[in-house]
Amino acid sequence: MRQGTELGEAAGGAAVGKQRAAGGLRLADQAYLRLRDDIITVRLRPGDPLDEKTLSRQLGLGLTPVRDALKRLTLERLAIIYPRRGTFVTDINISDERWLTEVRIEMEGLAAALAAERATDEECAALTALASTLEDSSDLSMDYISVDTEIHRAIYAAAHNPYLEVSLNQYANLALRIWHYGIQRMRARTPRSCSQDEVVAAICARKPEAARKAAQGHLLGFSAEVRALL
Repeated sequence: MRQGTELGEAAGGAAVGKQRAAGGLRLADQAYLRLRDDIITVRLRPGDPLDEKTLSRQLGLGLTPVRDALKRLTLERLAIIYPRRGTFVTDINISDERWLTEVRIEMEGLAAALAAERATDEECAALTALASTLEDSSDLSMDYISVDTEIHRAIYAAAHNPYLEVSLNQYANLALRIWHYGIQRMRARTPRSCSQDEVVAAICARKPEAARKAAQGHLLGFSAEVRALL
């Protein structure tokens, strides 16, 4: 998965924010990814304060990369700034799940179709390996959601369209947070319709229309399952 494309350029641009660690990620990107994942998985809950100094200590990063990360999270609607109060994790509106699915359905199909045309052999092999890890899973658990998310992000990258990839990741982040919220409230069995085997098989077989339909079917099935929890 090409993390560089997914990450894009974080807001800001001060020198410290542009420093890179051994892994090659900018410090602002490191802060963004860690905070993004904590918000998506509801470890940082709706309404929690996002204090720059506290986060800087917790993440072991400077104030500038943390500020840049918070700016980006605000633009992506995972955080909100209240004048004279500070920055907070945005609330979760359950009705947003349906709206997000309406937006994502065509984009997910397009990404899968493009991946079927453009994915490299290495990307297909990685997708196949990821999909195989879900075969024995029967719980709609955090691990299942984590791997399913990784498959989605890998498909976005394999479409080789940076604008589509960035847009899909942003919408997926918002939807994932609602899914995690619902799943933490209730345990459920994973229906077979939620498997991504058909999507990955169509991509690796270089069948764009089959990949498009399978991706849309997967998203609709998963969305319906999660809404049932809510």
